Order: sequence, then structure tokens, then C-alpha cells
Amino acid sequence: MTVTIGVHRSNPSLYHLARLDLLQEELAPLGESAAFHHYTDGTRTGELLADGTIDFGGTGSTPPITAQAAGHDLVYAAVSAPRPDHGALLVRADGPITDVADLRGTTVVLGVGSWQTHLLAKALDRASLSYGEDVTPERPRGDEADRLRAGAIAGWIAQGAELAAAHRSGEFRELVRTGDVITDRSVFFTRRDVATDRPEIVAAIVTALRRADAWAAGHLAEAAEIAAADQGGSAEDWRTALAALPWELEPATAGFIAEQQEAADIFQRVGFLDGPVTVADAHLPALEQTVADAVRKGA
Repeated sequence: MTVTIGVHRSNPSLYHLARLDLLQEELAPLGESAAFHHYTDGTRTGELLADGTIDFGGTGSTPPITAQAAGHDLVYAAVSAPRPDHGALLVRADGPITDVADLRGTTVVLGVGSWQTHLLAKALDRASLSYGEDVTPERPRGDEADRLRAGAIAGWIAQGAELAAAHRSGEFRELVRTGDVITDRSVFFTRRDVATDRPEIVAAIVTALRRADAWAAGHLAEAAEIAAADQGGSAEDWRTALAALPWELEPATAGFIAEQQEAADIFQRVGFLDGPVTVADAHLPALEQTVADAVRKGA
């Protein structure tokens, strides 16, 4: 069997795993081989699992919820530790937006359908505003810093090297720090048949992911150079961004499921989802110890 892992640039753990031989090493004793399927839009991870293109993928908090809403039978495998400084909702430092309530009637640029939707929807909900009605969400087009600087948009949710560069410029400030609103975990999931029939495959993948995380944490300068060459931005900004990540994995516990259910409920309330999602349907408690052991093995 060839185990295919979905890889996209927004998931740093998978991004580095695909550039190392760690997964091959972990799968070999099981008589399995590894392959990587690269794609650009992490929000497609659920459909790629469902149609068999990939066997395992990772995203932020929102895509697995929308995948469940679309009827895909997935199982949460592992999650990262919280990433409080992974991203932020930025506004112009000298602009008129001083709190979240001031965003009513404005445009905010974000990765629609990504973890950034979770951040914005919950921040607005706390301020008694609606993601679906009070703010116009707009997808990035590459000139967000310029547009925010010019006042063409009111806010921009930035992450990674772009966030580091924006901070360094001094022209923007954080209206919402991610860690003050959501845990913003990196989330890894698979199809139910893989989780139930081949838990040893899930364990091997998690061990390899933990080893890839350890490599990145111990080689920040090299990892930053790779990201800058491949994705743009400066190596300095990438190092800042990568240093802000926890590079730790945990099992998907009932506590995490509660976090996801809160997000799903908000999404339904504001119209981002058409109906309710029972996140616990994607939780397999029997997998928790297997994943915990795999994390320890890879540490």
C-alpha cells in the first residue's frame, strides 16, 4: 500500500515532512510506502480525502468542520499545541478602527474557509456582530498590505512571514491577537476507514510528523531559507514566523472537540454553514492513546 499525504503551504508540519525522509522510515517496517500529493488550497482537504486522492491531511480549524458539513466521513487524528502568535487581525496603526465593533460595514481580507474564518467569526460574535451580515469578507489577492495602508480595506488577517513583515513595518497594529480568541491549532485528520482499519498507519504518520516538527524547531534558519526560496518573503521574516510556532503535537481529545463544536455552532448561527454539525462524530476516542504513544516515540 502507498500512503498518500496531502501537502499544502499553509501547513508547516506537512510542508517540512514532505521534504524529509521521515515518513518513509516510519512506514517501511509496516511494509508500506509514502507519497505526497501537493495542492494549493487547504480547504479542499476534505474532498481529497473523500475521493481517495489522499489518505491523511492537515489544515487549520475550519476545513474539517466544513468537510463534515459536506458529508465527508473523517476522523481527527492529532492536533498541534495552540498557536497564539500564528496570526492576527491587523488594522492601520493610524486608522479609525479601534475595536472590533468598528468593523461593522467594512471589508476584511482573510483566507475564507481557513482557520482565519474561525478567528473573524468568533471575534465578531463576541462583539455582537455577524460574520455573515456586518462585515464583507474578501479573499486575499496579494496586495493586502498596500490596500490596508491606503484605507481600501479596514482589516487584514495575516500569518507567517507576511505577519512578521507587517509587524516590522510599524504601519499596522493588532486589533485581534489570535490567541486571545481561538486556540488556532493545526489539525490533522484522515478517513474513517484508515483510522479504524489501520491505526498503525496513523501512528506512523504522527510519529513522522512529530519528528518533522522537531527538525524544524531545531533548524529554524534552514527551514526559513527553504520557505523564503519557495514561497517568497525574507528568510528573516520566515524565521520570526516559524519561531512563533509550538512545534508540538497532541491527540485529538474531548477538549479539542469542544473547541471545534463551538466554532461549528458559530458558523451555523452566522450562516457560514447551512446546518448543524456534530463534531463528535469525527472523534475516535480509541485513537487517542495510539496517537499519544506515537507522539512520544517521535519526540
